[in-house]
Amino acid sequence: MAGAWRPARTAALAGVSLCGVLLASCAVGPDFGSPAGPAVQGYTREQRPAATTSAPVPGGNSQGFETGRDIPGAWWALFRSRQLNAFVEEAIRNHPDVQAAQFALRYARENALAQQGGLFPQVSGSASAERDRVTTAQSGQWPAQGSTYTLYNASVSVSYALDLWGGTRRQVEALQAQADYQGFKLEATYLALTANVVTAAITDASLRDQILATEEIIKAESDQLARIQHQFEIGAISKSDVLSQEATLAQSRATLAPLQKQLAQQRNQLMAYLGRLPSQDRGEHLRLAELRLPQRLPVSLPSALVRQRPDIRQAEATLHQATATVGVGIANLLPQLTLSGSYGASGPERLFSPDTIVWSAASSVSQKIFDGGTLYHTKEADVAAFEQDLALYKSTVVTAFQNVADSLRAIQYDAATLKAQAAAEKATADSLAMAVEQFKTGAVPYANVINAQQSYLNSRVSRIKAQATRFTDTAALFQALGGGWWNRMDETPDALPRANAGYFAGTDKKTEDALR
Repeated sequence: MAGAWRPARTAALAGVSLCGVLLASCAVGPDFGSPAGPAVQGYTREQRPAATTSAPVPGGNSQGFETGRDIPGAWWALFRSRQLNAFVEEAIRNHPDVQAAQFALRYARENALAQQGGLFPQVSGSASAERDRVTTAQSGQWPAQGSTYTLYNASVSVSYALDLWGGTRRQVEALQAQADYQGFKLEATYLALTANVVTAAITDASLRDQILATEEIIKAESDQLARIQHQFEIGAISKSDVLSQEATLAQSRATLAPLQKQLAQQRNQLMAYLGRLPSQDRGEHLRLAELRLPQRLPVSLPSALVRQRPDIRQAEATLHQATATVGVGIANLLPQLTLSGSYGASGPERLFSPDTIVWSAASSVSQKIFDGGTLYHTKEADVAAFEQDLALYKSTVVTAFQNVADSLRAIQYDAATLKAQAAAEKATADSLAMAVEQFKTGAVPYANVINAQQSYLNSRVSRIKAQATRFTDTAALFQALGGGWWNRMDETPDALPRANAGYFAGTDKKTEDALR
């Protein structure tokens, strides 16, 4: 008999396995596929130049473009500044937004794992023991006699909601897509933070150079005023020349305070990016002359951009979640089958003897017959949400391509701007020197010197701004292309229970203890 039963058992197991495969393959609703990238060959209508123009100042070297070149994960290191690297590392380590994004990712991952439990049978067990005493007096028998006994109960219950239509699997898929969204949101947070730190540090350096240039010009104009006053005292020039120089000096001094205010506010912003309070500023800063402008710039293929930009991948994950949610809505319209069973024992003695065994097996099918259209319209709302997310995905792609095109144009034209500003600074410096010499010989009125001083101040400050813009343009291009997050080691473990320990330790002991 045993030999005859074994093939039958094997056939039965094969049949169960086949049914499981068929059920697993049945999931109503649309299957998600990543949208294809735009069918374009470039980012701009005109063919971009092979390289930008150059200028004879720090940060004025020519930059070439390399199509299809990969982007390093630590792209800011290409500026070759240890202080800039230290700023970025501190920001990633300390900024609360990064920690919040890490915990949001962990939350989404745990939710997806929790939902997967619905794919398996739910098993629960129970056991109880009850001590009772009864007497014959309860049934009216006298004299009364009493007896004491213990009643034992133990059972195991199994319930399995068959996922016939894939509704539970679609729910898991939707939550996994939500986890993907949070993962790419974390990458977007990293990218935005690092780009903001780089831009803020470069702007800080630019403002310092502008203030230094203004202070040098104020000193030169003050010395010039002293000479003019001396010439007035000996009767060589008129009082109007002295007044003109005083007005010029006052105007130059008036430009200093706004620059100092901008620098102070920029420092506060930089400290915020680093996760510090304004009072924790230790004074570290960059100098534009110490930065190196990358000579070769990567330009990703348009077909690759949609896989590199974190915001596009976020929109794709949202679209994936909406697709799976449509499947959930369709599955809810169909019959639901549940299998259940229990096995146990109940009795005062010999709990698991044949006489005390109890068991049950049941199956049930449920189907909404009338619900006022609730499930149908819920499904239709999910379809509308999918269409909305698809449109938002397309909008995100359009914005991404615009960002890259804007960055490429900025790099090209701002290089030409710096070259022109450097030439203007040299020309105005020569013009000022000539005007001063000509005034000394009486060849020109002092008004020429005043105009030359103002032109030189404006051109020098403009050159510094243009110089800084070339660095920030480069940072903007790396950001627009996705920042190379795919080449960075994943710094987000699944569990980070003590990331905020330092914060809670100093503020809320009860909260810290609750997190242990």
